[in-house]
Amino acid sequence: MTQLSSDLTDRYGAPPRARRPLILAVVGVLAVAGVAWVAWVVVLTSRPEVTSQLVGYQVRGEHAATATYTVVRRDADVRASCLLQALADDHAVVGELEVPVTSGPTSSRLTSTVRTERRAATVQLVGCNTPDRPGRQ
Repeated sequence: MTQLSSDLTDRYGAPPRARRPLILAVVGVLAVAGVAWVAWVVVLTSRPEVTSQLVGYQVRGEHAATATYTVVRRDADVRASCLLQALADDHAVVGELEVPVTSGPTSSRLTSTVRTERRAATVQLVGCNTPDRPGRQ
């Protein structure tokens, strides 16, 4: 085996010794950066600024439906906006209401009435968002 190894070294030259530590250092830095990025994303998204949940709804006639829902904001000064949609039997959106949540306690139970163009079958809370994070939650 020593003969074969020395023949290859004579033919192709010895591999440079400085390359291996450099490659290991670069891989290590990239791994640490990747782990730091994943940790940052987890911390950022683990506690959103606003969350919401539909408690219930009631169809109030041909042109109105009422929804009760909870909104929890991280801080009392967080401004949020919640979107309610009324849907007909054929799943068409027959009414929509954007409700601003700008004051009050961090956790609140709200009731809103959505005006509809025809009788609604259900009301859904699409979600709430903040000016900084436009995705509904």
